Amino acid sequence: MSISVHTNNAAMVALQNLNSTQTDLQQVQNRISTGLAIGDAKDNASIWAIAQGQRADIGALGAVKMSLDRATSIADVSMTAGQSISDLLIQLKEKVVAAQDPSLDQTSRNALDADYKSILRQVTEVTQNATFNGADLLDGTTPDIRFIANADANAFITLSQQNMSLGGGIITLGATSSITTITLAQQALTDLTNSIANVNQALGNLGAQAKQISAHNTFISKLTDTLTAGVGNLVDADVAKESAHLQALQVQQQLGAQALSIANQAPQVILSLFK
Repeated sequence: MSISVHTNNAAMVALQNLNSTQTDLQQVQNRISTGLAIGDAKDNASIWAIAQGQRADIGALGAVKMSLDRATSIADVSMTAGQSISDLLIQLKEKVVAAQDPSLDQTSRNALDADYKSILRQVTEVTQNATFNGADLLDGTTPDIRFIANADANAFITLSQQNMSLGGGIITLGATSSITTITLAQQALTDLTNSIANVNQALGNLGAQAKQISAHNTFISKLTDTLTAGVGNLVDADVAKESAHLQALQVQQQLGAQALSIANQAPQVILSLFK
């Protein structure tokens, strides 16, 4: 191997090796600082694209969960109000049966009728206040509500309207219903018996739909966790492994710097030839 003042092959090779070590060292430091083995497309374009697609699905599932959480809240409010209405109907039945007692005088009937109508007003108040975020399934003003069920927003879960307003399809007792006579009380009892059965059926429907929503919400949460773990498997760095790699590269860096220093001193040998 010839010795040249102009060209130092050993120094160039040492510099290339040191630069390569520096590049690897920077990559490892980035992985440790970010916790990501694949932080952008240049690290691994195909894996990065897959991870981004999964991140998009995870974000969409977050919107699905928000929709299902809202559905759960509406269902809970509706069922709580519906149970209160069912209890009020039971109180009404007590008044209606008492009003059929032929031994009562008109004053007593009027007192029972006043209690009866007071409870009817309470039913109306409950239906009108069973609202969450502007939705009220019990007063007949809100149609069936659909909530998104998947990340593509092309599948839905429905909460059905259960109109429990007086004189509606479920409670057949009208707001002007009265029990001031035995005949009126008998008619009210017939309507009330049907209404109680209808309300119980409506609450059963709401409960079944709420259970479906709750189960699907749990599934969405688990699916989100699984997708998040999957993205981690694709892009997360093994920090312990990278730490060991970092130490090795730091040693290589020091050795590379020493090798470059030695190579840079080689041309000085030429000076000794002219002493």
